[in-house]
Amino acid sequence: VVFFRITNLQNVNKQQGSVQLRVKSSQSSGDRSSQSKSMVLQDSEPPPAPISRHRRNQSQHNVIMGGGAALFEPPVKVKGEHLNMAKISDGRKKQRKNWTLTWTVLTSDQLLFYKDKQQQTALKPTIDEIHLSGAVIDWNSEKSSRKNVFQITTNTGSEYLMQTDSVSTANKWYDAIRQNISSATKAAGGRPLWRSNSTEYLPRHSSLPGYGSGSATTSPKPHNQAHRRSINVFGGSKLKHSSSDSADKNGVKNRLKKFISRRPSMKTLQEKGLIKDRVFGCHLLTLCEREGTSVPKFVQICLDAVEKRGLEVDGIYRVSGNLATIQKLRFIVDEEEDLDLDQSQWEDIHVITGALKMFFRELPEPLFPFKFFQQFVEAIKIKDPKQKVHAVKKLVQQLPKPNRDTMKLLFNHLHRYILAYSRKNLMSTQGISIVFGPTLMWPELDAGNMAVNMVYQNQIVEFILIENSEIFSL
Repeated sequence: VVFFRITNLQNVNKQQGSVQLRVKSSQSSGDRSSQSKSMVLQDSEPPPAPISRHRRNQSQHNVIMGGGAALFEPPVKVKGEHLNMAKISDGRKKQRKNWTLTWTVLTSDQLLFYKDKQQQTALKPTIDEIHLSGAVIDWNSEKSSRKNVFQITTNTGSEYLMQTDSVSTANKWYDAIRQNISSATKAAGGRPLWRSNSTEYLPRHSSLPGYGSGSATTSPKPHNQAHRRSINVFGGSKLKHSSSDSADKNGVKNRLKKFISRRPSMKTLQEKGLIKDRVFGCHLLTLCEREGTSVPKFVQICLDAVEKRGLEVDGIYRVSGNLATIQKLRFIVDEEEDLDLDQSQWEDIHVITGALKMFFRELPEPLFPFKFFQQFVEAIKIKDPKQKVHAVKKLVQQLPKPNRDTMKLLFNHLHRYILAYSRKNLMSTQGISIVFGPTLMWPELDAGNMAVNMVYQNQIVEFILIENSEIFSL
């Protein structure tokens, strides 16, 4: 019967032409047998057998549809290589950037990092791994000074930097990882996180399946793109990742500007008692106005203490006291605590004289104001003694009242008491001028010769000390 039907079929073909049969192209032996069986005409065609789940999934990946566009791009496999890796954030928590040379292996849905190739061969645990499904890859030139750096951001917010010195190697890994991210994301049910025709992710190999017409193009160097806030889309949920370093810096600047604009004034802080006015380092005029005197109180009590128990001390004002005790005295004075120099802790008179000299040295403007420095130098150069006294006296009278009164009190103390006991304390006019010359006056700008200035400083103090009664007389 079969032979008869085949003979009849051949006769029909001869009369009506060859019959064209539509068969599926397949390389399997089972498909070839199905082609031969289809030539046998049967009375009734049985319903097609359902395709197994395994075959259906396989056909979705392998069958070319839509004029050559693959529904899913097959994952790319590249050989393991040594690449530099740095993890800069873990779940949006920033980490210190530490580059590590790792043996990197790319699978269809993961990027694995090993310490070396032997670790992979021995099937040992990885140093770290990146799940590619829902990830984002992009070139990055802002977060590292190295060249050929690209960043991978996972769907959990972790950020990795990858780098190699070879441009071709960097391009190869970038394209392979990008394609596997797309495949892994589609396989997981999400949509691709980049588009081949997007201006943000420009394809460099148009010959890859699904990218362009298929003509091969050369691979340019990684283009420098401004790092943007990445938004991963997976299963309809959006994850916002960390902003760029420039955005962080701008945020810090804005917060600092707001803080500075809202900070209270110095006057407000002083009124609330949060900032107390100091004695050391305060301008002489400001200090005297605050205390309601023309001579600082601290200067007065120091001179009184020296006149009371230090006139016969060897090397008074020349010998230095204990610096720690001097700083302690300074702290008490600045905190406006009650100061009693007759206490046992201040029994060393050199501590008191050291604190007094420190007070004059830390004045914002010296006892001899800056604008008078050169005028005193010119006056001391005068050869005629009377004209010199007249010139110096005229300058002293031009000084602000706190400066003039403090200077008068100090030089009277040195002339009437210290020099009067010079045989016991071994202090001469020259010795006192050496101590107080650079303490009471200095130029505003150290533009001249420091040694020459020091000579004039000592000469001016010594001359005023000798001619004290004449210069400070009315």
